[in-house]
Amino acid sequence: MKKKVIILGGLGNGSVIANAIIDANQRGYDEIGFAGYLNDREPTGSKIEGLPVLGKLSDVKTFLEQGFYFINTIYRIDGQQERIELFQNLQIPDSALATFIHPLAYVAPNVELGAGCVAMPNAAISSGVKLGKCCLVMVNATIGHNNTIGDHCHFAAQSCTSSFVEIADGVHLGLNCCVRENLKIGRNSTLGMGSVLLENIGNNEIWAGNPARFIRKTK
Repeated sequence: MKKKVIILGGLGNGSVIANAIIDANQRGYDEIGFAGYLNDREPTGSKIEGLPVLGKLSDVKTFLEQGFYFINTIYRIDGQQERIELFQNLQIPDSALATFIHPLAYVAPNVELGAGCVAMPNAAISSGVKLGKCCLVMVNATIGHNNTIGDHCHFAAQSCTSSFVEIADGVHLGLNCCVRENLKIGRNSTLGMGSVLLENIGNNEIWAGNPARFIRKTK
C-alpha cells in the first residue's frame, strides 16, 4: 500500500517535490503518494497550484494519528536554526518521515539516507555518502563520493559537491555552486548561487563569489 505523504511547506520546494512525487507515480513508482500540504500561510481547504492544503503545521498530530507520513521542505537561505527548531517542535518520529527517491535519480547502493530525505530527478549521490535526516537534493544536484552530511541540508538545483566533504547540519548550497574536495562547511551556513568554494566555511556564515569569500554571519 502507498504511504500517504503530507508535505510541510508549499509553493517552492514543497510544490516542486509534490509534483515530482506525482510524476514518479505516473512512471510506475508506487511507494508513496502525495496527499496534500500543511501550510501556515494558506487557508485550509485552498489549493497551491491545484494541490490541496489540508491544514496548519499545528495539525501534525491529527494526521500522525491517521497514519500519514511527512516530508519537511520549510527551509531558508539565511540560517536554518529557527526553521529546524520549528520542525523539531512538531515532534514527528523518524518512522513517520517519508524518504523519496525519484526514479530518474541516481543513488549509489551503499549510500546511507536519513529519514525524510529527498533525491529529485537527475540528482546524483555517489558511493559512500552519508546523509542525515530531512536533506533535500534538488534537480540535477551532484554529491560526490564519501561525503558526510548532517541533518536538514539543502542542495539546490545543479549544485556540485566534490568528494570527502564534511557538511554540518542546516547547510544550504545555492544554485549551480561548486565545492572543492576535502572541505568542511559549518552548521547553518550558506554558499551562494554560482559560487566556487576553495576553503572551509565556519558555523553560521554566508559565503559567495568565485572564488567564494566570507560575506557576513547569518541572521
